[in-house]
Amino acid sequence: MRLQTATRIAIHAVLELASDPGSQISAAQIAERFDISVNHLAKVLRTLGRAGLVEALRGVRGGYRFRGNAKRVTLLDIITLFEDIGSDGEDSREPGSHTREGRALRRVLAEFDDTARATLSSISVATMLMLIGQEPPEPAPVPSAAPSAPRGARPRRAG
Repeated sequence: MRLQTATRIAIHAVLELASDPGSQISAAQIAERFDISVNHLAKVLRTLGRAGLVEALRGVRGGYRFRGNAKRVTLLDIITLFEDIGSDGEDSREPGSHTREGRALRRVLAEFDDTARATLSSISVATMLMLIGQEPPEPAPVPSAAPSAPRGARPRRAG
């Protein structure tokens, strides 16, 4: 399943905020952590705020805080804020939708959508945080070394 960029940003932001629900994290910190645009993140955070999943705190020490229940909020809850999954029903504009093949394909795709919805609704934010905790830490970036002189070459003198 391919998710839109906004959906992925929303999942990352929710997981980052839910990992420490008592703290406030600025949009700039989240954007830097996930290498995303602050403007795009701000739009996503507004949608999450309207859904009651995050709270915006203003002021010098402002930022965002997770307001949901990590054990009850599921990936499906977040994804459906940004995606239209499993709701296409009968679309007469699809080529061949009026044929037996088209109707059979629609039944198969509806079953796929039902399975995806069931899976996503069974994975809570708390479960995701647990999975994240099981991941090995990211390796530290290796600093790039300055180019060295070829073997046997004498260093140049400033002059």
